[in-house]
Amino acid sequence: MNHTTFSFVVEQFADLRILRYPVSGLEELSIKQKELIYYLSQAAVEGRDILFDQNYKHNLTIRRTLEAVYEHYNGNRESSEFSRFEIFLKRVWFSNGIHHHYSTAKITPGFNADFFKQAVQSIDDKHLPLRTNESKQDLINRLTLILFNPEVAARRVNQNENEDLIATSANHYYDNVSQQEAESFYASRKDPEDKTPVSHGMNSLLTNENGQIVEKAWKIGGIYSPAIEKIVYWLKKAHQVAENDQQKKVISLLTDFYETGDLSTFDQYNIEWLQDQDSRVDFINGFIETYGDPLGLKASWESVVNFKNTEATRRTETISKNAQWFEDHSPIDERFKKQEVRGVSAKVINVAMLGGDCYPHTPIGINLPNADWLRKEYGSKSVTIENITYAYDQAAKGTGFLEEFCSSEEEIARHKKYGFQAGNLHTDLHECLGHGSGQLLDGINGDELKAYGAVIEEARADLFALYYMGDKKLIELELLPDEEAFKAEYDNYIRNGLLTQITRIALGDNIEQAHMRNRQLIASWAFEYGKASNVIEKVIRDGKTFFTINDYKGLRELFATLLAEIQRIKSEGDFESAKNLVERYAVKIDKELHAEVLERYKKLNLAPYSGFVNPVYRLQKDEKDNITDVVPDYTEGYAEQMMRYSREHSWLPDYNS
Repeated sequence: MNHTTFSFVVEQFADLRILRYPVSGLEELSIKQKELIYYLSQAAVEGRDILFDQNYKHNLTIRRTLEAVYEHYNGNRESSEFSRFEIFLKRVWFSNGIHHHYSTAKITPGFNADFFKQAVQSIDDKHLPLRTNESKQDLINRLTLILFNPEVAARRVNQNENEDLIATSANHYYDNVSQQEAESFYASRKDPEDKTPVSHGMNSLLTNENGQIVEKAWKIGGIYSPAIEKIVYWLKKAHQVAENDQQKKVISLLTDFYETGDLSTFDQYNIEWLQDQDSRVDFINGFIETYGDPLGLKASWESVVNFKNTEATRRTETISKNAQWFEDHSPIDERFKKQEVRGVSAKVINVAMLGGDCYPHTPIGINLPNADWLRKEYGSKSVTIENITYAYDQAAKGTGFLEEFCSSEEEIARHKKYGFQAGNLHTDLHECLGHGSGQLLDGINGDELKAYGAVIEEARADLFALYYMGDKKLIELELLPDEEAFKAEYDNYIRNGLLTQITRIALGDNIEQAHMRNRQLIASWAFEYGKASNVIEKVIRDGKTFFTINDYKGLRELFATLLAEIQRIKSEGDFESAKNLVERYAVKIDKELHAEVLERYKKLNLAPYSGFVNPVYRLQKDEKDNITDVVPDYTEGYAEQMMRYSREHSWLPDYNS
């Protein structure tokens, strides 16, 4: 593939930029492997409606109403109101619902309620998601209240202390249930003596029916069944062309889990998935991450289809082979170190398809499974998604961002020389070793930190990576070229944590998202505790604020100190310390600095968030209908893809409970 002519940027609107990723290396795969990718990719897009509904129970009705207007509106499509309507719809697609994908605050429509009423009134009833015996005006009234009243469903995930986190969160993981009721329900199901506990609540809606708290599973025959049936159909097609018997076993267990909802089957699936080390094609498909639930129990649906980047994987294989060395030399208390690191595997992948909570916005690294006992007993799989980081890097060139926020020409030059390499290595260390490092003390289940657990875990993995970025061991292992390279990642981390990531937050708002809280926590803590020796210096030049690292070794020592404390908090399940650390360093933003950074960023005409459109895979067949090739097509636009997905891969009713 000629990347010099590849069009990485699709479009930009609001605070979002839509990119494309090249599926580099696909041509190296066999026809059977490509066919496997095709079937897994189909399964990856079939669950899209699940995430919309999980994010908010009215999302599917809202999306389908907006799409009906987008497709059938006969008014002035050149008007400013329709243009603002179109941007709002694009934002809803991007966030898989009406709440911002990162801040989780409800997105404010740029158009007014009168336009909405007039637009929906103009659409034929047959195109609208009307309830039985519901009039068009009833639909308009119902959705107008949701869209235009700021107090209704204000936030998808609320993490404000001293509030009922369930009652004040709009997500559809709980229905008519309070935080206390939810916590009591799941506490009663946990056995403190169980060393291999299932992930209670992971795949269900918790609801109140006639005064009784009950779980309703997401499975075939249960909630989301029509979409899950389609996912399973394609998984069974993939099973027929799997690369080996182990991969077939993995797919069979996953389909069994979808059919039964049995959480012990899901654990067995994870164990077998960890054992599949030989397949070049791999995938994630299911209810995985719990960031969308303030209690950290319910898992959002996601999928990633990928294949190994064999050349780049050499660095992650080197890291994996030395996992015990890294664990042994970690600056944490000996009580929290694993005496034997088991099953750590890592690879660099090129993604072939994104779905659910990984689409359109996607992580750049993944480490699974999430259950601490599974990690301890069976290890983990980690991936760095290199064609995604490459697309980000290529799309960022020439934007002026570095020139605006770097404190010196030396810092800019260092980033250009080492930034891409150092950034990928940080992700490798974070995912491969950071999440898999350390251990809980006996009697600690891993959920004691509650709403602060995700932030603490991400901080732990980041600190592990940051600490080792500055270790000469990485040069010895030929993972970094010299002693200057790690400084590029330290520069970037502090600059982002103290300065540039707040371009994603509206002025006056707090930080809500776990990864952003994690980064500010680390950077702010290091800045404060390094003040006495001026490790990080705040510089104001020409009315602009910069942060300069004066002592890289001193900063590494600070990272070591904080890592030791974060690991203690995790291992001991110290809720109060977690709460105090997060609330003090990770949540609040200096308003004056925030206003300055937003103004500087605005002048660059950039978007703080990026996401991706997927390639479209075209099957080539011979005269006997045999598949002879699977070819990616990169020409589909953003709105074109979203509308096609809604037409071809939308199986759920408007409401699911």
